[in-house]
Order: sequence, then structure tokens, then C-alpha cells
Amino acid sequence: MDEFYELPTKINKMKKALFTLLCAATLIIWFGSCGKDHTIIHTPGKTYVIVPGSWSGPYAWQAVKARLESEGQVVKVVQLPGHGSDQTTPYATITLDQYRDKVIGVIDSLNTKVILIGHSMAGMVISAVAEKIPSKIEKMIYVGAFLPKSGQSLLELALTDNTSLLGMSLRPTSATLDSLDVVRDNIPDIFVQDGSADIKAFLIKNYKLEPGQPFKAPVVLTDANWGSVDKYFIHTLQDHAVTYILQKREVAAAGLTKTYTINSSHSPFLSRPDSLTILFRQIAGN
Repeated sequence: MDEFYELPTKINKMKKALFTLLCAATLIIWFGSCGKDHTIIHTPGKTYVIVPGSWSGPYAWQAVKARLESEGQVVKVVQLPGHGSDQTTPYATITLDQYRDKVIGVIDSLNTKVILIGHSMAGMVISAVAEKIPSKIEKMIYVGAFLPKSGQSLLELALTDNTSLLGMSLRPTSATLDSLDVVRDNIPDIFVQDGSADIKAFLIKNYKLEPGQPFKAPVVLTDANWGSVDKYFIHTLQDHAVTYILQKREVAAAGLTKTYTINSSHSPFLSRPDSLTILFRQIAGN
């Protein structure tokens, strides 16, 4: 009889022991997974060097920069001569080589391989940089950019883009193309037609003339240098400045196969910063 009355007590003890064992196992698994997540979170981030395009500057990339930095990435947006807040004059003295050397100086200061990003005109710049210092570039990303073949200039490529609204709105300030103006009323539709009213006003507020001499300068590229860098292209599908038609033609001519798309205007860093940041992360992780 005593054993009969002791049975529920024994069963309860067994339940408590089993519960304790399960809790311990759960804690072990939980702490183990936390340890793995901890390692992932503290893995050193990538280093991005971003080169803005024509009629632009670092101010235009602040949203993307902030998003990447919040994830632990290092981000440098290059201030090119004559762009943004830079006051280099006269414009006639500004060259594509100066752009290239400014970017190389930023990369040299970082002492690590970088993910080099070029938008629009800066596709010419990052191509020239890759030809000089290919070993310092982990990956190169063209965003709605001019992607030249060796010996081509930006002007040569742009003249083949017959549907670009930019070409129709350009106003050289001199016969020698020392600087280039854009019809002001057309700026929002050319560069960021999918942006908010505030974004469009922001773009116009920061607008300044563009140095013209770099447009005429060809770049010399070799398979041994430029060709050795891992390259990606992000197509901007609704682009009114460097149209999707030209982008596809450039990519095909370069034999570039690693491409992504974003359904945006010429300036996804303004109108679609979240989507663009996601693409940068995906490319960096490949």
C-alpha cells in the first residue's frame, strides 16, 4: 500500500527531473545560437568608396552612407574637384586624371581593399582607378553609369544615347566645353523623376555647373589591370539621363555578366536608398 501512495510522488519527481533536463538543453542550444549570432554581428564590415557622378556630390549619398554605416560598414564618399562643396576653379583646369587621383588618394588612406562604386560619369572615373590600382579593389560596382571600352570618352558614349533627356537639355557655357549647364526646369525629370517634391527641391538647391573637360577624355583599359577586377552593374530601369538602352549596350560590349536592376530614376540613392543599400549588401556578400 505504501508503494501505491508513493507512486504519484515518484511520478512528480520524474516530471520535475525531465522538465529540468529539457530546460537545461534549451539553454544550451539558446546560448550556443547566441554565440554564433554574436560572431556574425562582430564580423568586420566592408569598406565602401563611393564616387558621385556629374552635377552631384557627397551630399546626395548621405542616406545610403548612413544606412551602411549603421550596419558597421566603413563608407567614404569622394568629393571630386569642382563638385558639391569643392570650390576648385577654373573649371577648364579640371581633368579626368584629377578625379582618378583624388579617388586613389582616398583608397590609399584606408589601407584595405575596398568596394568601389561609381555612378553615372563616375563610371569613367572608377574604370581609370581600377586600371591604376586593381589590387586594392575587392569589387567594383557601376550604378546607372558610363562603362567605357578602352579608348572611349564619356562624350563618345553619351552621343550614342539618342533618347536621353539629358542630352537634349545640355547647355555648354563655352565652345570649348569648359563647363556644362542643364536647363533648370528639366533637372527633376532628368535625374529623379520618381523622387518626392522635397527630394526634387533638394536636388535643385544643390545644383552647380559641371566641369566639361573630363567628358572629352578617353580612358585606356587593359585586361591585366581593369579586366582583373570583379565587376558588377546595377541597371536603373527608369533612367532618363543614362538610359537603360545604353546601359545594356555598354554591359554587353564589356562582357560584364554580373548585373542587378533597380526600378528607379537615374538617382536611386535619393529616391530608393533602402533598395540600393540592399543591392550593395548583396553584391558585397557574393
